[in-house]
Amino acid sequence: MNSLNELMRLLNKLEEKRIYYRINKIRSESIMIEVVIPGQRWEIEFMENGTIEIEKFISDGKIYCAEELEVLYKDYSD
Repeated sequence: MNSLNELMRLLNKLEEKRIYYRINKIRSESIMIEVVIPGQRWEIEFMENGTIEIEKFISDGKIYCAEELEVLYKDYSD
């Protein structure tokens, strides 16, 4: 099956199952489907060469207070 067919099959299945997704393009050689579900975010990339890469970001469930924004500013700004 070709990559476009696989991409369309995934999008149709997500819609059928009512799973939220967003289409994005981060790299020049791929199209990314971002899936957000409780406690997780999945990045599913359909690569130009026909491969599919999936990266999962899974939360440990810890909730932070507003002061945590200072960590963001301090550690991740230019």
